[in-house]
Amino acid sequence: MKTHNYKKGCQGEDLAIQFLIENNYEILQRNYKRPSGEIDIISNKNDTIVFIEVKFRKNLDYGYPREAVNVKKQKRIGKTALWYLKEKNIFDCGVRFDVLEIYFEDDGQRVINHFENAFPLR
Repeated sequence: MKTHNYKKGCQGEDLAIQFLIENNYEILQRNYKRPSGEIDIISNKNDTIVFIEVKFRKNLDYGYPREAVNVKKQKRIGKTALWYLKEKNIFDCGVRFDVLEIYFEDDGQRVINHFENAFPLR
């Protein structure tokens, strides 16, 4: 099961990176891991460091992917983002937390929704 979820997650992140590059984001890092958690994609756009959580689902049987980014998940992302900023000595730029959801509608049409400033640093 974990292998399947990992492959599905990589597929979603690949689609997300393609989308971000097409929208002029510079990809800085993928799958940044620390004891506090993991950040799927770290990017830069207009001198703002953007921490992006990617949620991918084959369908909407269990709700919208973005709904899985609850407060607990947001806190883990925030703590991990602080690790990244400290390690890279980044202290003087904007920071933003986005959610990028990807799913397929019943007709097979792919949908990508990018929620900028989806949540604050918690």
